[in-house]
Amino acid sequence: MRQAYIYYRINPGHAAHAAVKIDALLARMAGHCSQPPRRLIRCDDSAMWMEVYVGVIDFPAFAAALATAAGTLDCATFTLGERHLECFLPPDPS
Repeated sequence: MRQAYIYYRINPGHAAHAAVKIDALLARMAGHCSQPPRRLIRCDDSAMWMEVYVGVIDFPAFAAALATAAGTLDCATFTLGERHLECFLPPDPS
């Protein structure tokens, strides 16, 4: 199963609003994951946030649903720049 990581900067003045919107986004995306999604804040830079989605089976469907949900929740209003989506797999045990 795949793991998705989304990282981005937020406008620090909108952190409370951003938290509400991102937590709503995580709730909408939970059905695409084997574990509850999480929101993280960088230790040394509180304007850098990350979303972690573990156990994504159908990555193209996940990515499409994520784009739709982020647009519906208007996540661009509090982000500075782009949201960056990365996909990782565990190494092959062979």
